[in-house]
Amino acid sequence: MNTQPIIDHLTSYLPLKEEEIKELETKLLERNIKRKQFILQEGDICKHYTFVVKGCFKMYKVDKNGNEHNLQFTIENGWIGDLGSFYSNKPSELYIEAMESSIILQIEKKNLLHLYTNYLVFNRIFRVLVENAFIRLQKRVLQNISSTAEERYVDFIENYPSLFNRISNVQIASFLGVTPEFLSKIRKDLTSKI
Repeated sequence: MNTQPIIDHLTSYLPLKEEEIKELETKLLERNIKRKQFILQEGDICKHYTFVVKGCFKMYKVDKNGNEHNLQFTIENGWIGDLGSFYSNKPSELYIEAMESSIILQIEKKNLLHLYTNYLVFNRIFRVLVENAFIRLQKRVLQNISSTAEERYVDFIENYPSLFNRISNVQIASFLGVTPEFLSKIRKDLTSKI
């Protein structure tokens, strides 16, 4: 199992001692995931917090009309999971699906709690990870209620340049809360301004 990416990621927040690294490695599960394979489906309880070593994932909800609403995309060195389901042990309303063939490292709730309790550094690092995710979510909610679709699109391009060419316009439109046709119009309008 190649754990170096997650170790590098975590140590970018705080240094880890050799003992802490070894303990972390005993708690991780490596999985190879095929394109379009789910690691979470609506109705299941989210049992793992997932670190992406290689690949791309989307987390989304399907509404009563069958429309997909993308909440999050995650690529290499990012985390994904339905934390509400993970911590409450309640069924998820979300799907997490691989958009590319991927390699992930997963940690179960009991193992993460073990790390929190026995190695304070993990408690601090994961607190910062969750705080950063919360800040991004707040920013996104504020954008959705106060920005135009064009402003949201420009922000998406600026903040996710490595993701922009890896996902379809349909996925981007869903993330921005617009139709693919309206996204095409936005792109056309922006091109004419250049």
